[in-house]
Amino acid sequence: MDWKSAISGYKMYLQLERSMSEHTLDAYLRDIRKLADFVLALDPDKNTVCIPPQHIKSFLKTLFELGLAERTQARILSGIRSFYKYLLLEDVVEKDPTEQIDSPKLRRKIPEVLSYDEVVALLEAIDLSTTYGHRDRAMLETLYACGLRVSELTGLRISNIYFDIGFIRVIGKNNKERIIPIAPDALKHIRLYMDGIRRKLPVIDPGASDTLFLNLKGKGISRISVFNMIRKYAGLAGITKSVSPHTFRHSFATHLVEGGADLRIVQQMLGHESILTTEIYTHLDREYLRETILQFHPQNKR
Repeated sequence: MDWKSAISGYKMYLQLERSMSEHTLDAYLRDIRKLADFVLALDPDKNTVCIPPQHIKSFLKTLFELGLAERTQARILSGIRSFYKYLLLEDVVEKDPTEQIDSPKLRRKIPEVLSYDEVVALLEAIDLSTTYGHRDRAMLETLYACGLRVSELTGLRISNIYFDIGFIRVIGKNNKERIIPIAPDALKHIRLYMDGIRRKLPVIDPGASDTLFLNLKGKGISRISVFNMIRKYAGLAGITKSVSPHTFRHSFATHLVEGGADLRIVQQMLGHESILTTEIYTHLDREYLRETILQFHPQNKR
C-alpha cells in the first residue's frame, strides 16, 4: 500500500476507533507524513509503507541530529509504532519495523528548588501591614507546608481545613483525595487572614463562600495571580532563581527527603501515582550532597 492511502486509512481509524481530538490527530498524522517524506526521499521509486527497520532508525537519527529533544523523539516514535500496529491489524504489513527499535532514553530534568533559607527570606519579604499581606503569607506558607499544586491551593476549601488536628483535605488530579498534615505556622497565618481581611470583604461571591483564598472582588484567586505574587516576593527577597508555585512543591519534597523522610510518605503527600515520579527527589538529594562536598570539603579548596 502507498503512503497516501495508508495515512488516509489510519486517519479514519484514529477518528472512529480512538476518538482522538483534532489537535492530537493532527500531531499523529504530521509525524507519519514526516516519516513518509523521509522514506520517499531515500527511495522515490518505492512508494510503500513496507519498509525495513533501518529506514526508521535513519529517520530517528536525523531527528536527533536536528536537535529535537529526547521527549519529542520518543513521542514521534510512539506515533510510528501506533501507525504500524494499525497496518498489522489491517494486514497491510506482515511485520512491524519498529519492533526492535528502542525508544530514546529520557533524561530527567532536575527541577529548581529553594534552600530553606531562601524559603524563609521569601516568606519574610511579605509586608504583613499591607491589605493582603496575611493572605499572601498564608498562601505561601500553605504551599510550602503541604507541597500543594497551585490548582490545589486555589481550590482549597475552608471546610477542608481541620484546625483542631492540624490536617487539610485536598482534592488533587483526577479528583483523588488526600489528607496532608499542615504546619502550625501555616495554620496561624490562615487564621489571621480569615479573621482579618477575608472577614472584612464587602462582598463574597456565592460560589466562593467556602473557598479559602479570595481576591478583592470576593472571588477565588486565579493561578496566574499566585504566579505573579511569588515572582514579586522572590524579587523583593533578592532571589534570582526562576521561582513558581511548583518551586515550593519541589522544595517541600526535597527538604523532606534531605531530612530523612520515607519516600513512600512523600509520595502520598504529593499525590504521585507512581513512586518513580517521587524518586526524582532522591536525585536532588544526591546533587545537594555533591554540591555541599565540593563547596565545603577542605580537599576541594587546595
